[in-house]
Amino acid sequence: MKITGIRTVLLTGPSTDDPYLRESRKRRSAAYIEILTDTELVGIGETYAGYFIPEAVPPIVDFFAPVLVGQGVENIAELWRRMYQTGNYWCRVGLGVAVINGIEAALWDLKGKMYGVPVYELLGGRKHDALPAYATGGPSNYPLERLAAKIDFYLSLGFRGFKIGAGSHEETSDGPVDFVPASASQAADFEGRKAEFVRRHVGMDVWFCMDGHMGNNVVTWDLGVAQAVLRAVEPYGLFFFEEPLPYTDPWSYAELCRSTSVPVAGGECLTAAYEWRVFAEQDAFDIGQPDAAFTGGMLEFGQVAAMLGARGRNVATHSWASGGGFMQNLHAGFAAANTVILEIAPAYGGLHREVIADTFTLKDGMVMPPEVAGLGIVLDDRIRERYPFVPGSGEFNSVPGKVLAD
Repeated sequence: MKITGIRTVLLTGPSTDDPYLRESRKRRSAAYIEILTDTELVGIGETYAGYFIPEAVPPIVDFFAPVLVGQGVENIAELWRRMYQTGNYWCRVGLGVAVINGIEAALWDLKGKMYGVPVYELLGGRKHDALPAYATGGPSNYPLERLAAKIDFYLSLGFRGFKIGAGSHEETSDGPVDFVPASASQAADFEGRKAEFVRRHVGMDVWFCMDGHMGNNVVTWDLGVAQAVLRAVEPYGLFFFEEPLPYTDPWSYAELCRSTSVPVAGGECLTAAYEWRVFAEQDAFDIGQPDAAFTGGMLEFGQVAAMLGARGRNVATHSWASGGGFMQNLHAGFAAANTVILEIAPAYGGLHREVIADTFTLKDGMVMPPEVAGLGIVLDDRIRERYPFVPGSGEFNSVPGKVLAD
């Protein structure tokens, strides 16, 4: 089997069917890569870069295409190396390697289909019979009664864990209001009261995660604020506290880990094992969160997991791409021995549901390993027609002059 072509498919659709997440983000874009062959088989992968800057993905895919055309899929690591090398000056980290991630995922999908096995079997074999899952909840919808309803909604879907954000998001008659505490005392008081409320509402047996979103907030906490917040939530048995600091400061992440009993998680913005190594060697995370649609590839995900595991750290997948990235993270998570939990989009919309089809199973709060050949994703003409791409639909951080409208 030989590769005959490679193309990008951009799509736009509802961000989610979750009514609570939909308050803050109503639509999403997605970038899929298809690898065509001289057989009936087509490999499909997704890059999470398509959620942020979809228009940039097709020219980068076209740049790498000559590396693949005429090749087989026997040695995906070598094809990855060639792509990475040809973009050496500009894709060691960041957008270039994130796009390579989607291409490489399509190669694994193609190889899995060719051999008739799930992709995790090609990544060293399945390491878990099932994995815990948490519902990724985005912001903390306020007032507190609405936050309680949000949590109840996730538990009603079969989850035994969930994640909510720092600060709050409230829909008012004057429009949405987002509150992000800035000072150490204000933030600690706000998040401590929230954590206490949540534990009173659900008890101590539910997996409870919090997210500082400091990888993508315009106003970010410093070490002092993060330490105060984590001290305030220590009594409430968090599974982890994600992104309490920006990614420009791995040294403060390391100090924070040393100063709290709350497991500190992070890494969704990091790309390539090269960048991850800076954080891993600082012991900056108790739980790393590589994303198999963004980190740089499914092999890179495995290298990151091994790097963290060698230092006694664990992995919790990050997953907020659409259905392709969703399945890539399931396979990568099942192939990594130190995966402790999977991030799952609850009540996902059509760009998840129709791409995943019937390959995802949640049972008693646990994810079952996919059993179909390849990644188990579908990208047919109906999906392309139903979700045509809308230019400018990528998500970004609002600043004066460029404000996210939806």
